[in-house]
Amino acid sequence: MKFTSAIASAILLATSASAHTIITELYVNGASQGLHNCLRLPSYDGPITDVNSGDLTCNGGPNPLNTVSKNACTVAAGSQVSVRWAHTLTSGSNDVIDASHKGPVMFYLAKVSNAVTSTPPTSGWFKIYEDGFNGSQWAVDKLIANGGKVSFTIPSCIPAGDYLLRGELALHSAGSYPGAQFYMECAQIKITGGGSKSPTTVNIPGAYKGSDPGVTFNLYAGAKTYTIPGPRPFTC
Repeated sequence: MKFTSAIASAILLATSASAHTIITELYVNGASQGLHNCLRLPSYDGPITDVNSGDLTCNGGPNPLNTVSKNACTVAAGSQVSVRWAHTLTSGSNDVIDASHKGPVMFYLAKVSNAVTSTPPTSGWFKIYEDGFNGSQWAVDKLIANGGKVSFTIPSCIPAGDYLLRGELALHSAGSYPGAQFYMECAQIKITGGGSKSPTTVNIPGAYKGSDPGVTFNLYAGAKTYTIPGPRPFTC
């Protein structure tokens, strides 16, 4: 019996580790900005599980940031932006994320003084995109079917300037807290054009609580509805 339990634990651990994910590429209006370019990337593709951790902004902590691009990508307000998640920094196009990692996909922006050198802020974040669960298909299912890519639009009415773009996947082993796995990285962008709208912002950490139904959600209980954590996306 002990032998069987040990084998089961080892299999579970191996499956969990092999299914991690990380952002590897940014696209603007369909054009790749280059592998790893304009991104702040950790050395490890693991999750953050503490919603109160400062590492929930752009990763770090147990996944030290060791690749911070010296570039910021130029993005005109109103442009379509796509981000690609892969299993590891060196994964091929077919190695995205294990299908067991069900959950929502979200994107946030925060205005900073310098997209390349500014420390990730804990305040000033506003959500611009979210996709959750339609009763049968999760946002991550769509991501996998699309080769790891998710596309969204940069709001046309926000001010020009330097921003950090934060992409996030969540859930997987949720059910109680702590348990949900959050995978996030930040891209460095310079938004041109735009307008003068000032979105309502939240703090990260702070936007999520360990008691939020979207954080303690049990993926395997057969529920047909899901409440995405955090604020609703800003629109012009």
